[in-house]
Amino acid sequence: MQTKKSLKNLSWIFITIFVIAFDRYTKYLIAKYFVLNEAVPIFPSLNLFYTLNKGAAFSFLNQASGWQIWFFAVIAVVVSVFIVIWLLRLRVSQPCLKIALALILGGTLGNLYDRIFYGYVTDFIDVYYKTWHWPSFNVADSAICVGAFILVIDILFKKDIMYKV
Repeated sequence: MQTKKSLKNLSWIFITIFVIAFDRYTKYLIAKYFVLNEAVPIFPSLNLFYTLNKGAAFSFLNQASGWQIWFFAVIAVVVSVFIVIWLLRLRVSQPCLKIALALILGGTLGNLYDRIFYGYVTDFIDVYYKTWHWPSFNVADSAICVGAFILVIDILFKKDIMYKV
């Protein structure tokens, strides 16, 4: 019975794969068609801005000597393993939680790929107001944030988020 439930819980994997594929594709397009640090206005308060980030969110530790790349990679692997185990143990009737965790996992793995193979993460979305700019981010970062938001809402408004062993 446990195996059948685990197989039904694998439906989330399509969301994760989509996030990874879309993240890879957008980063490929930016690297192919943009020059590093090039900004192209899209809408008022939104640019495409090709930049490389060796740090974490908001360019935290971006200027460190290189150790941070592997530090954040290890954190991403640990978080990913934890999320996969959590997803496999969820009840089938928890779609919002599965979607949230699948988005977070896809974003985490998308940025992990960059860290391992390139030593940096490609960022290209620049949101700003007048002269103030939010730190650049990418599709993977967006998936993590949306997933985290859904997760928080699910935790706040549902009592059955945990799994039964």
